[in-house]
Amino acid sequence: MSKAFGSIRQIGYVVKDIEQAMNHWSKVLAVGPWFYRADATPTIFTYYGESAPPPKISIAIANSGDMQIELIQQHDQANSLYRDSLNASGECAQHIAYWTEDEFDAKRTHLLKMGYQEGHAGQMGQRGRFSYLIHKELPSAVIEISELRGGKAEYFRKVASAAQEWDGTTSIIRV
Repeated sequence: MSKAFGSIRQIGYVVKDIEQAMNHWSKVLAVGPWFYRADATPTIFTYYGESAPPPKISIAIANSGDMQIELIQQHDQANSLYRDSLNASGECAQHIAYWTEDEFDAKRTHLLKMGYQEGHAGQMGQRGRFSYLIHKELPSAVIEISELRGGKAEYFRKVASAAQEWDGTTSIIRV
């Protein structure tokens, strides 16, 4: 556990085919059910500090124990760290995330003071802000700070609860 940020709460993967990835995770790795949002395009978005068109993305989340797994597929060529990671490394674990209810600005500022740069940031509707930060000394270790506001914390609890009760039958829940 990080003394500054708490436990890592999520591992995010960039994928080329989110349906195939969800099926693999659920059938082969027995992780599910997946809460799948086909259109999870951010409402506010910046890329390296500049306002930018938000990427058109799909997101699926599920829990494996206390760890949330996130699958992200970008459907366009808009600038984002998702696209950058996919182009540089192919499908891969792209970020780890720390969650916060009331210390988003402090955690983000701490990383910026430690030499991190905000690669992209934004907000999904009313569900809280997110910031993806990278460091030139370890560019493959993207850190996300995710604000649990606007119902996001309740949604994440629902996903975690569903994983505990999952019997393997319904693998994908479209939201």
